[in-house]
Order: sequence, then C-alpha cells, then structure tokens
Amino acid sequence: MSRNTAVARTGSEQALAVYQELRARPGTTFDQVADRLELSTEERERCRDELASLGLTAPSLDPNAVVDPDVALLRLLRRERDRLQERLAATSRAHTALEALAGPFLRAGATPRGEIEVEIVDDPHRVRRSLAELRDSVRTAAHFMHTGSVRREELPGELAQDRLWADRGVRIRAMYSRRAASVPEMAQHLEERAALGVEIRFASVVPMNMVLADENFALLPTDPHDLSSAAILARGPGLVRSYLALYEYCWTAAAPYGEEEAPEKGGDGLSEQQRAALLMLASGIKDEQIARNLGVSLRTVSRLLSEVMQELGAASRFEAGVKAARLGLLDGDGVERS
Repeated sequence: MSRNTAVARTGSEQALAVYQELRARPGTTFDQVADRLELSTEERERCRDELASLGLTAPSLDPNAVVDPDVALLRLLRRERDRLQERLAATSRAHTALEALAGPFLRAGATPRGEIEVEIVDDPHRVRRSLAELRDSVRTAAHFMHTGSVRREELPGELAQDRLWADRGVRIRAMYSRRAASVPEMAQHLEERAALGVEIRFASVVPMNMVLADENFALLPTDPHDLSSAAILARGPGLVRSYLALYEYCWTAAAPYGEEEAPEKGGDGLSEQQRAALLMLASGIKDEQIARNLGVSLRTVSRLLSEVMQELGAASRFEAGVKAARLGLLDGDGVERS
C-alpha cells in the first residue's frame, strides 16, 4: 500500500484498517500491520489507543490479539451500565449525607435560613401539594426529567399547566426516555405539549425523575432506582443550581423533538422471559448460563433470542444489542403503560 493511500485515511479509518488487517491475518503483529499501512509513530499510537478504548483489542492480555465486535460491544455496554449505576449510587449517598449535614448546619445559623432549605418527604400527598404550589409560583422557567413512567390520568393536568405557564411566558423544558414516543398515547401527548411551546428532548438514558424551577426549587428522589422512595425537596439557588447543571448536561446530550432518529421497532412486545434473556446477553453471559438462570433448555434460549431479534428488527445478536441499548431496553423499566 502506498504512503499516499495511508495518508488519505485519518483517525477512525486508520484504526479500522488496522483492525481489519489483524482479523484477516491471524498471527500478524500490530507493528507488522502498521508497517504495511505505512503509519507514522503518532498514527500507530492513536490507532492502538482507539482500538483498546473500544475493547477491540486487549493490550494487557495480548498486544496483538483482536476481540470480536459483538463481544467488544457487549463488554462496552456492560461497562457503561455499571458506571451509570455507580454514579447514581454515589448521587443517592450524597443526597442522604446532604440531608443529614445541611439541615443541622442551616439550623445552627451559619447560613441564612431562607437561602437553602433541604427536606426529605415520604408523604406523597405532601409532594403533590408542593407541585401544586409550584404551578402558581413559577416565574421564568420549569425543567422536567422523566425516566419514562407517565400515568394516563396525569396527562390532562400537565397540558393545563403548560397552557398556564405559556400564557405567562414561562420557559418549559421536558426530557423523556426515547421509549416514551413509542407509546401512541404518549406520542400524541408529546405532540400537544410541543404545540404549546414546550421544548422536548429524548435521551437513551434518563438518570432520574426531576423537577426544577426558577433556580430556586428542586424535587428529585432519594433513590433513583425506586419510584416509591422518599423525595428530596430543595429550595435555594445555592443548591438548585448544582442540580440544574446536571440537567443542562443531560439536555445537551439529548435529541430535540422532531430531530430524533427514525423510529425503530421498540421491543414493547417482548415478554419478561425475552427481556431477561436480552439483558443477560447484553451482560456477556453465555447461552448455557442463560439457560441455567432461566431454567430452560439451550434450544429454548436460542428461540427466545431469535424472537428478540425479530421484535427489534435485527439481523444478528450484535445488531440486537445495539438497538436494545439505543432504545433504552438495557437501562430500566421504560414507559409505564397505564
């Protein structure tokens, strides 16, 4: 291969070329492939780092060994899922510590009482009252984050609230799991919200339910994984701005309503057994262990995974894993159908 051809390739294209050569010629070393492609020292290191970061090579085990794409993807998905769970657990611990430390600190008078208030509320009626009070008190902006659990009886009230705030010039932003739009009733509701001027975005992973208003009010769960857990009511810009920074980060990474990718099969027709098999597959568990975990035969596992592929419109297990991650099927329970 000529140097001009190698130079024409940049970044990921060079890494892909190296990976394809290593797979096509078992026993060939990374440096031999790099020599053949006439890569510079800087290009070699960049390719080596990129392949390792994607899990397509394992330098710590064998610097010249390559990993199959489907195995690398499943490992990557599992690693990212574990990282998210660790961050959410750390957030939950921070919430608990904040409530334990900030309350006595504020009552001691070190900070003006009206500047920051934190309260743990386990009474659902109290939470609803606080949200009702918020409807009349918001002045400039309200921000919502939904993991996907939306109740049918709440939809009319939400539209009425949108109209009230829109008439007052309040900016409204709402972030949903991508799966929300796969439910026809929710899709219609989101269209009506957008028509009222609500800014809507979709994300593959929504970390928790959250309500923020005017940089002065925050409502979020003590445990993002448990919808029945107590809620944190926080007031005061000194604290709420931190939650707003998290919201802004998630908002930037989400896709605006109307600009999201073309809808794919949503996996709503999957049975609990099929979902369990999909999650274990995405975790890198072999068919034999999946069969033992589910208490079924290997033949049944193959059938279950074939049905999952058909439901997701995937031609391979690899593609099924990609689509499942994109649709949020590996991240939680998704939209609650009332």
